[in-house]
Amino acid sequence: MLLSRAMKNPTDTLQRFLFEHAPIRGELVHLDTAWRAILDKHDYPLPLRDLLGELAAAAVLLAATLKLQGALVLQIHGSGPLKLLVVECSGDLQVRATAKWSGELEPGTLAQLVGDGRFVITLDPKDGKQSYQGIVELAGSSVAEMLQNYMARSEQLDTRLWLAADGQRAAGMLLQKLPEQLEPDLDAWPRAMQLADTLKREELLELPAQQVIHRLYHEEDLRLFDAQPVAFHCTCSRQSVGSMLKMLGREEVDSILSERGTIEIHCEFCNERYEFDSVDAAQLFAETIPATGSATRH
Repeated sequence: MLLSRAMKNPTDTLQRFLFEHAPIRGELVHLDTAWRAILDKHDYPLPLRDLLGELAAAAVLLAATLKLQGALVLQIHGSGPLKLLVVECSGDLQVRATAKWSGELEPGTLAQLVGDGRFVITLDPKDGKQSYQGIVELAGSSVAEMLQNYMARSEQLDTRLWLAADGQRAAGMLLQKLPEQLEPDLDAWPRAMQLADTLKREELLELPAQQVIHRLYHEEDLRLFDAQPVAFHCTCSRQSVGSMLKMLGREEVDSILSERGTIEIHCEFCNERYEFDSVDAAQLFAETIPATGSATRH
């Protein structure tokens, strides 16, 4: 096994690895500070918290696999007590997440909490180009099963996920079978999955990535890449909210101000609140008025 120059006991990192003599790639992610930053913004019920953590770990794994320039957004919409889970991960592995629910949430599977629902995956290039969106019915009793089923249908690549989360950290591992490029080792893929299935939830959450990989695949010839940092980051800002208000138009903004006195925008990802009054609005729209000369030519 070739070791990368990763940090000792890394946290908030994504570790990629490749089987040298089999068409299999893998990734292992740990979210510690990033996950706690997400939890600090909201008081989530425990069943929802763990599912959101699993979805956050999965989003980082998939974003890294897709090598995005923009952002990947995973959404689970439900008709049950769990109404919405949303995770966004950028191509440089900056992640944010939010959720909505109603009433008391009892422990249960994803299917039990969501009820009739749908899964939405969006690839947003963030460069003005058209985004891609796929919408499918939920299939699977866990976040991992749901994503595995989606990947099998859409990407037509065998993909397996192992996910876990608690109040301190979220973690996940991904294995993906690549198109055959080498002499086929018919036992490689089932062997890799069988070994991964021995991984305990506590090990996935608590052990450093290289220790997990060594524990599972010390008899395999692997290539490990340098670990990549992962961080919590919310893209909201007062400037972006101002741009949104400009899109509403001066008349609509003035109408809201006359009714409420102020306009308050709340970011559901980071819980930040932005307030605009009539003075703020006047300055906002003054910036959009082009300068004109004092003389008029007839």
